[in-house]
Amino acid sequence: MNPELPVTEQPVRVMPRVSFERACLLAKIGITTIGDLFFYSPSRYEDRRDIRKIQTLKKGEQALVFGKVIECGVQRSRKSAKFFTKAIIGDETGRLHCHWWNQRWPAESLKTDREVIVFGKVDSLYPPQMTNPEFEVMMGYADSRLNVGRIVPVYGLTEGVKQWGIRDLISRALDRFLRDLPEGYVYDSDLGFPSRPRAVQMLHHPAVPGEEELARKRLAMDELLEMQMEIQRRRKNLLEQGQGIKCPGNNLLIRPFLKNLDFTLTPSQTEVLREMRADLNSGIPMRRLLQGDVGSGKTVVAASVALMVMEAGYQVVLMAPTEILASQHVKTFRKWFEPLGVRVRQWTGRLKDEPDSMELLERNPAAPNAEIVIGTHALIEDSFRIERLGLVIIDEQHKFGVDQRERLLKKGSWPHLLAMTATPIPRTLGLTLYGELDISSIAHSPEGRGTIRTFIRKRDKLAAVWEFVKKRLAEGRQAYVIYPLIDEPSNPELKAVEAEFTRITKEIAPFSVGLLHGRMKGSEKEYVMQQFAHNQVQLLVTTSVVEVGVDVPNATVMVVENAERFGLAQLHQFRGRVGRGKENSFCILIVANSAEDSMERLKILEESRDGFRIAEEDLKIRGPGDFLGDRQHGMPSFRFAKLLEDYALVQRARKIAIENVQKEEPSS
Repeated sequence: MNPELPVTEQPVRVMPRVSFERACLLAKIGITTIGDLFFYSPSRYEDRRDIRKIQTLKKGEQALVFGKVIECGVQRSRKSAKFFTKAIIGDETGRLHCHWWNQRWPAESLKTDREVIVFGKVDSLYPPQMTNPEFEVMMGYADSRLNVGRIVPVYGLTEGVKQWGIRDLISRALDRFLRDLPEGYVYDSDLGFPSRPRAVQMLHHPAVPGEEELARKRLAMDELLEMQMEIQRRRKNLLEQGQGIKCPGNNLLIRPFLKNLDFTLTPSQTEVLREMRADLNSGIPMRRLLQGDVGSGKTVVAASVALMVMEAGYQVVLMAPTEILASQHVKTFRKWFEPLGVRVRQWTGRLKDEPDSMELLERNPAAPNAEIVIGTHALIEDSFRIERLGLVIIDEQHKFGVDQRERLLKKGSWPHLLAMTATPIPRTLGLTLYGELDISSIAHSPEGRGTIRTFIRKRDKLAAVWEFVKKRLAEGRQAYVIYPLIDEPSNPELKAVEAEFTRITKEIAPFSVGLLHGRMKGSEKEYVMQQFAHNQVQLLVTTSVVEVGVDVPNATVMVVENAERFGLAQLHQFRGRVGRGKENSFCILIVANSAEDSMERLKILEESRDGFRIAEEDLKIRGPGDFLGDRQHGMPSFRFAKLLEDYALVQRARKIAIENVQKEEPSS
């Protein structure tokens, strides 16, 4: 044992009977230190206080029995060729017959005279019998009192690690080292939290039902407070050291821009712009997240903020997650900005427009640095430089990592930041993931847009769906069809875009069909999108590459094949590609005939267009990791905090963190 290391960092091999081989097995489930043992959260608990005697069992009930193996072996069924493992478990009151059909492995563990716990449903009483019950053998050095007669934790395991073994190891670690665990932060008494060591004890050895949840909440609060302290220190550092670029605005660019628009900003857009103008003129770098549902008009707000910064003599960078979205923005911004003398430059892995300072001066002498550079991840690379960066705009913020965002901000000296997302962020995630950002929301979509109706159809209705699509195309409209895969799948129920493209081209002739997916070259993707935007292609057969940013108002039908393969929030994004014009639109979700369990989940989309409700439901179903995608996008990893359930804890942790960080000495 290394006396210089705190107890939580001591290697697990300081425990007796933990060999090198066993330590390697434990490492597979994330246990390498004593701290990992302390904080290895059970996946569930079983109340094993009520151990039933075999004589008292009742037919149809779930029961827990503790006894010895009297006999066990693999047998053949008399009525069929099937085999089964049969074990007879006995206690002082009787014998229990247990059957595991088509399974040989129980016989390897259930040796005569071994003590065993059996849990399952009682099928009959003459004799008492269970089919495929769970069982656990009490063997070796493990204390059987850890496994019966109490509320027992059940842990996630890997091959070679047994439940009784991990319970015994954790129990011995608690006995030996828990006294050395620091008490931790002392919370106000109204929360009713135990000390940190007591919480760890309760986590693994709850005395009564409910103690394990109180322990979880205490340890979740520790996690949340640590994260909120980091967030608030970053924010404090920004306020103390960030010399914000003041952009009071002279209206030389934004007034003609708003006047030239063929629509009027909504009250919600105007209110958001008012908040951002105050940020830009505060002397502190703006750090704001703009969230709004698909089609709510975030882009025009971003354009307005960009012009405010350009009026102060600074340049703007906009980073998008895909070349398709970046190209779409270039097209939109050139339409809006070039009449104002503002240069729109593109910078992606494939296309890099070099700067031209003389051109900038000639374009608009009153705003000589009026320029926006729109690109992808290529903007983060060292090869991209910009002289007077005043504002960074990040579209689809959740597609990028925090590190990527910071690298782009370092291209300038404390530039302002506007992050945007069309994936509504549930309130708990908002405080957790974007705690250092001020959040603005566009509440309503612009008027004058048609409605979107959503339908769920099984694949046996596909012929009728295609008749509907062809009818809409004959009326002059356009449509998308989205598939989950590019190549031919091994699962016959899944469909792939390349194979379906050939079939669809024949089926809907004479209408023109385009193919778009992520493996195509950038020039190929741009060519197809241009054809679709100009109605030279009526039907676009594609993948999730069109999830964001594609804006073709004439497209009024969205068909999603294997809709059960996508999350609700992503399907909501797909649906946002239609309904962008005045015509009514339709989103048809096709599910495999066997996907009965997906129907209820997808009905949420049929019933609602509220992105926040859909995001909350998606978060419940998939959890924050899948909801946001890769962990590099900034999602903290929690052992105990449950973001959907712990909103009150997140709020409390944030309040404590703000108070504590305010008391800290200014950073040097």
